[in-house]
Amino acid sequence: MKKENVPQDMGALGKITKEVCYATDSNGKYVTELSNGWDVKNSALDVAWKDVEERIAVAKQKVLNGEASPLLFFMECRLMDMEILAGYSGFWQWQVKRHLKPDVFKKLSDKKLQKYADAFNVKVEDLKTMTVHEA
Repeated sequence: MKKENVPQDMGALGKITKEVCYATDSNGKYVTELSNGWDVKNSALDVAWKDVEERIAVAKQKVLNGEASPLLFFMECRLMDMEILAGYSGFWQWQVKRHLKPDVFKKLSDKKLQKYADAFNVKVEDLKTMTVHEA
């Protein structure tokens, strides 16, 4: 692709960051060029984010129905699984799995809740109420 043909289609990430692409200049040499995005890639990202949003909504409903603790909601919001959350919180995976149960979560000490709150970058109260503050 020639340098002047590098796609500049504004997408969700185009306002935040740019992507480095390789293109050829007028002499036929490879150079780097910044791109705001590409329609095809933007469409794929939109589909992926819709899937994430659906998973967050399902997780929130499970918490509201008493089927899971707020940890599930924040795991989906922060794109984490049990292994990642265990790594960030310092708990074992089996403990995280156990803490996903609402009855167990309600009995957690403030010290343990603070570890989870730190992992999700929220306050303990926000963790309990599923309140997300985006920066």
